[in-house]
Amino acid sequence: MNHEKRTVEFYVLAVFFAVFVVFLYGPLSAVLILSFQGPDGGLTFPLNGVSVHWFFNLFEKQAVGDFGASFKRSFSLGLMVMIVTVVVSLLAGLAFRRKFRGSTALFYATVASLVVPSIIISLGIGVVFQQGGLKPAWYSSAFGAHLTWTLPFGVLIMFAVFNRFSPAYEEAARDLGASAWQTFRHVVLPMILPSLIGVGLFGFTLSYDEFARTLMTSGTYNTLPLEIYGMTTNVTTPVLYALGTVTTLFSFTIILVALGIMMMLSRRQAKIR
Repeated sequence: MNHEKRTVEFYVLAVFFAVFVVFLYGPLSAVLILSFQGPDGGLTFPLNGVSVHWFFNLFEKQAVGDFGASFKRSFSLGLMVMIVTVVVSLLAGLAFRRKFRGSTALFYATVASLVVPSIIISLGIGVVFQQGGLKPAWYSSAFGAHLTWTLPFGVLIMFAVFNRFSPAYEEAARDLGASAWQTFRHVVLPMILPSLIGVGLFGFTLSYDEFARTLMTSGTYNTLPLEIYGMTTNVTTPVLYALGTVTTLFSFTIILVALGIMMMLSRRQAKIR
């Protein structure tokens, strides 16, 4: 058997990947383990017994923090951002398939917020609302701030999708007598649907986890990331780790569900072809 000799670059990349995994999953593993502290356990190692006490404690009234309400706000905001991101990204992808005057300037204006520090955008939107006599709130100013983060990603994804999309499918449908709407509904949409689900996943997860762009724009009521941050200086029990574990598992569940739907649609399309 011939064995290829591994180069120095291979080992450098292997070490880099190992360090990346440690930095990514190390803190998550620590939070996960500490969330199973015993009833008398603290915020650090070693564990003082093993139990699920702090997970049940999440559903009890807390002296500091409002988990339930902040989760509902983050979830609702994530859904709002997801819907708008999917719709606008789809329309932008369709519009930019043809050149029009000002398209280049509009494109760079759309993606410009990706290079602006998030805290600056949050501060700017908060100041504009206050100067305009409007009260910042999670469903208005924070909603707009999150869209400045999710829309550029959604638009870039749809640009890539339509860049690889062959117009021959649409031409064939029109030759068979399909209208523009029928062509979109029965030909274009089924083919790009997995990508739209990916855009929706991006929109929801980026909004659900966003901290910096929410800091100055959420108003009186916190979203879940802000609530967790505020608790870090007040909560002295492992209930904070239990909350971190639950929210992380929730995020992973959303991702797995979206990936499952995308795989199912891809297999259905493969069978049709």
